[in-house]
Amino acid sequence: MKRTHHCAQLKEADIGAAVSLSGWVDSIRDHGGIIFIDLRDRKGVSQVKFDPIGSPELSARASQLKPESVISVAGKVVPRPEGTVNPALPTGAVEIEASVLEVLNLSETPPFPLDDAGGDKVNEDLRLTYRYLDLRRPKMRKNLEVRHRTAKSIRDYFDSQDFIEVETPALFKSTPEGAREYLVPSRIHAGQFYALSQSPQQFKQILMVAGVERYFQIARCFRDEDLRADRQMEFTQVDVEASFVDREDIYTLFEGMLKKIWADVLGTEIPTPFPRMQYIDAMNRYGVDKPDLRFGIELKDFSETFRASSFKVFQGTVASGGAVKALNAKGLADMTQGELKALEEIAKSLGAKGLAFIKVEGGEWKSPIVKFLSEAEKSALQATLEVADGDMVFFAAAPWEKACAILGRIRLEAALLLQKRGKLTLRPDDWKFLWVVNFPLMTYDEEQKSYVATHHPFTAPVPEDAALIDTDPKAVRGQHYDIVLNGMELGGGSIRIHQPALQKKIFEEVLKIPADIVENRFGYMLRAFTYGAPPHGGIAFGLDRIAALLCGTTSIRDVIAFPKTQKGQDLMAGSPTPVTARQLKELHIATVAVEPPLA
Repeated sequence: MKRTHHCAQLKEADIGAAVSLSGWVDSIRDHGGIIFIDLRDRKGVSQVKFDPIGSPELSARASQLKPESVISVAGKVVPRPEGTVNPALPTGAVEIEASVLEVLNLSETPPFPLDDAGGDKVNEDLRLTYRYLDLRRPKMRKNLEVRHRTAKSIRDYFDSQDFIEVETPALFKSTPEGAREYLVPSRIHAGQFYALSQSPQQFKQILMVAGVERYFQIARCFRDEDLRADRQMEFTQVDVEASFVDREDIYTLFEGMLKKIWADVLGTEIPTPFPRMQYIDAMNRYGVDKPDLRFGIELKDFSETFRASSFKVFQGTVASGGAVKALNAKGLADMTQGELKALEEIAKSLGAKGLAFIKVEGGEWKSPIVKFLSEAEKSALQATLEVADGDMVFFAAAPWEKACAILGRIRLEAALLLQKRGKLTLRPDDWKFLWVVNFPLMTYDEEQKSYVATHHPFTAPVPEDAALIDTDPKAVRGQHYDIVLNGMELGGGSIRIHQPALQKKIFEEVLKIPADIVENRFGYMLRAFTYGAPPHGGIAFGLDRIAALLCGTTSIRDVIAFPKTQKGQDLMAGSPTPVTARQLKELHIATVAVEPPLA
């Protein structure tokens, strides 16, 4: 039986029409022998009536159906009786008086409710085990539709901007810098491996050398990283590169992309241009390079205030080149001991020895450290942090970057506690976009005693800092830019190095990569640059993260059809799995038994 309409389509104008519908049994109700079935497909729900007076056999068959069985029905569209109209449904004014029922597939009883309210209460592992059922829920179906509309909006936008979509290989060569790779053994070339592409970075730069000029791709990427709510081992990246552009061109181009996505998917107008913030300012003010600007709690630096302090913890930190920073969580003096202890544990997990604080209640400053503070130091805190009754002041004393990171995390946790108390509102649809720019080009790794690229080694230095590469690499800023929304990094990119001599210098003289390894990993790229590489730059956005924000969820697993768990497992299909000895032999691989961990 071929369906004539979908289940959200029928209206009062269709009364009297002969129709056929197909879908899943959403619910069954028996009203005095008259059977009502809500029939659902991906578009919506229609009510179907089976009346035993007209067809007792048909009604009896309908009464035996189970929810989630797949059926087709045919019949006539009739108005619902007075008092039974459902204004919440697009089809709520009519029903189908069934004359034909075809059972296409009976269903077992689902292991969890398939409505949104019931499904949200279910353990996520159970939902992922039966993902095909989870995806029937209205919310999950809507998430996939939002993701589809987002991808379509992106493709339409770049087509309108004269970009072309080019697919790049998923099987690449191993380049171990950065995240761990997934290695793929070669059957033909014994003992050699491909690596699944972590990103199309090198290919898209080669496309610029090839004269493509304006490239984009919605690309699958793979990284063997520990998983969390905003990270998966395989993910989708909106990857873009363009020739003859500078940073201003990039900002304008991608503000336009995001503006179109939000308009197409949410019907929301995003104001542009987005504000910009220097990396150093983001760290100093918010303790993180992806600040959430929906609330204003800011970090303040008190290093000079405590340089000669009698409080030895603060004084010693400053003397050793560290920083003393503080923030005022206004209105949080009513926090419980348990909440304070939880914040202290978070600070310790980030390398702090503890979490110094001052609680202001009844006009009194309460803290184990207050007795060590001079009147001048208290006055400086009072004036700079605008301390008032009911406030809670937190401190971090550590090397600058660590002090920023500790208080940056405490800032976020304090905001959640204030929101819990109704003293702060963090609306998910309060869209605070931000460009964070001018990151350090290089970071010094104390363990390796060498420089590492802050983002990747292809980023060009800021022109006015280029002369410092030889004398003070860590003072060089890179032409890198991140786009941040509500505390989440949506994407990042840079203007690239296009001069082969400079790129080789970065590899060998700054990063200290041996020349033979440079040749093995990047030789083809350096040779390509000698044949006329144009100035170019680009960016990569996380499509999963964009879709999650548009759907109002904090987990990208909710916008990926078949995600992995935090342990990297596919619970539905049961992967990863062992393979046969024959398969291993063909791939020239031997495995080693792993001893189970001690109890």
